[in-house]
Amino acid sequence: MTEAARVLALLAERGQTLAVAESLTGGLVAAELTGVPGASASFRGSVTAYATALKHELLGVDEALLAERGAVDPEVASQMAAGVRARLGADWGIATTGVAGPDPQDGEPVGTVYVAVAGPAGTVVGAAGEVAGSAGEASPTGSPAGSRAGSPTGKVVPLRLNGDRGEIRRESVRIVLALLHGELSGNARAQDTEQNGGN
Repeated sequence: MTEAARVLALLAERGQTLAVAESLTGGLVAAELTGVPGASASFRGSVTAYATALKHELLGVDEALLAERGAVDPEVASQMAAGVRARLGADWGIATTGVAGPDPQDGEPVGTVYVAVAGPAGTVVGAAGEVAGSAGEASPTGSPAGSRAGSPTGKVVPLRLNGDRGEIRRESVRIVLALLHGELSGNARAQDTEQNGGN
C-alpha cells in the first residue's frame, strides 16, 4: 500500500477530509492522492500556487511575510497548509514549498524544502517522530499554524534534500504524505488513550 493510500484509508476511517497546497511539487501530491481508487471520499482538492503572489491571493499567506522572507520559509508553508484547509473546507491541510532547482530561490539553496500539516483545532499534531528520506533528512519542529483563538494546530518540517529537480520534488511528495500519516496515526493513538483513561 502506498503512503497516499494509507493516508486516505485513515482519513476515511475517521470521516475526515484533506486539502493540499503545492508550490515546488506542482500538483504531484494531488496526483499521488487521486491515483488511489476511492480518493474522492476524503480528498477535497488542491491549490497549486506556484507564483508567490498566488500564495497570498488564493491561500491567504501574509503578504508582508512573503515580501520579507520570500516563498521558501517555514511560516509560509504553515500558512499555506492552514489556508488551503480553510479555503477548501477540509479537516486537514498539507503544503509544500521550496527550491527544486536548478537555481537557488529567495536566497535559499537548491534542496531547501518546507512541508507542513495543519489539523483541526484541538487535535494532537506534532506527535510524529523524525521523518527521513534517502534523498535527504528532515528534522521536524513543532510550529503552530497561528496564534489566533480557534486556529488549526500545525507542524512544519524543514528538509535539505539532495538530487536533481525530479528527485527533490518526488521526495518532497513522499515526505509530506509521511508527515500527515504520522500525525493522523499519532492523533488516533492519543484519542484512544484519552478515551481509555490513560495519560
